[in-house]
Amino acid sequence: MARIDVLMPQMGESIAEGTLSKWLKKLGDAVQRDEPLFEISTDKVDAEIPAPTAGVLAEIKVQEGQTVPVQTLVAVIETDKGATATVAPSAAAQRAPAASGATVAVAPPAAPKPAPAPTAPSRPLPPSTAPTGKGGDGTETAEERLRRKSTPLVRKIAAEHQVDISTIPGTGFAGRVTKQDILGVIERGVGTAVGAPAGTAPRAPLPAVGPVEHPVVEPWPGDRVEPFSKIRKITADHMILSRRTSAHVTSFFEIDYSRIAELRRRHKATYAERGVNLTYLAFIAKTAAENLRKHAVVNAAVSGDNIIYRRDVNVGIAVALDWGLIVPVVKRADELSLAGLARAINDLGDRARSKKLSPDEIQRGTFTITNPGVFGSFAGAPIINQPQVAILGVGTIEKRPKVVTLPDGTDTIAIRTMGMLSMSYDHRVVDGADADRFLADVKRALEDFPEGAI
Repeated sequence: MARIDVLMPQMGESIAEGTLSKWLKKLGDAVQRDEPLFEISTDKVDAEIPAPTAGVLAEIKVQEGQTVPVQTLVAVIETDKGATATVAPSAAAQRAPAASGATVAVAPPAAPKPAPAPTAPSRPLPPSTAPTGKGGDGTETAEERLRRKSTPLVRKIAAEHQVDISTIPGTGFAGRVTKQDILGVIERGVGTAVGAPAGTAPRAPLPAVGPVEHPVVEPWPGDRVEPFSKIRKITADHMILSRRTSAHVTSFFEIDYSRIAELRRRHKATYAERGVNLTYLAFIAKTAAENLRKHAVVNAAVSGDNIIYRRDVNVGIAVALDWGLIVPVVKRADELSLAGLARAINDLGDRARSKKLSPDEIQRGTFTITNPGVFGSFAGAPIINQPQVAILGVGTIEKRPKVVTLPDGTDTIAIRTMGMLSMSYDHRVVDGADADRFLADVKRALEDFPEGAI
């Protein structure tokens, strides 16, 4: 009889815990190797986890809705189909901490270990991150490295508020400083300024935004109450934090897509033969990506009192799912052909809906496009996807009457394929003139899209 342990996987370097959202197999079910076994949800991505081997699901250690650290024992598969199944939770599952909302980077251990209690004063480290220095002789210990390598969001907040992360007692896995930890410190107005000379008082932190708190509303008789899913909770918090962080302004431009419509009519079948769906979104993403190179401030990020002008043009494409919203990213989109970009958008969208994305595919975006027009929306004012400074909204594209000027100078009303583009931008760094110049260039490029770019 062989017993195969199934562990909570680490879905990317910055992921330290996951929520087991749904079991796809029941206790005692036969499973095949690579067959989806359960679904997990992290603050980066939702995914189906395949079985590591064929056999019978003999033990379930973590229940649906439970959040546990990576490498926690989740289940046991027996390769002997005559084995008796049990459901007693393991010590690791019993001691797994509740969800804290933290995202931390840890090196995965070679074997499952009991999850540390989140409030323990001394936390065991995974074997691969065991201390290599004594600490007292000036050598940085593994625990210090873990704390220093907190999540990008935590480091960003610390930099903006001039707080030294190493001075904060962390409550996350292996003593990591979580978002709640640092926001609590900022709210209390304490902390050590980064880089402050010895003997000088720390710089006062900037005003704190505080953690996101959603008002509690009393349900009425007959109402149905459901808790936020993890992805819905993350989306809600990020949207509120984005509104608090960026000075949102939105500009609207009307686009005549008649030229694009004609190009699609002529080339759509040829693209389909190559397995590519030639959508309006592909033309818009291609045009936006090329113009982001010319308008660097729209492809930027804010870091404290600095502007980061991104070298790469990584375009995120918002995908609406039945269970929430996710934004996979096309890396270096400006370097792709129209066909390559269309193929990448189709592929990422399909894999987002089937929960096949990797964490790296939803990170490092520099600009986002959302397409509510596919549902019939005329136009909208989308919320910026932090830490970016702009997001493009695509309204519905349809035939409408429009006044056009004929070659002889007279005006007439014609049927044209029209649609709205809206862009919300961070007025801290993007002025209205910057945004409108970018949108004007996008409009001209779409309305005069060159045949040779097909």
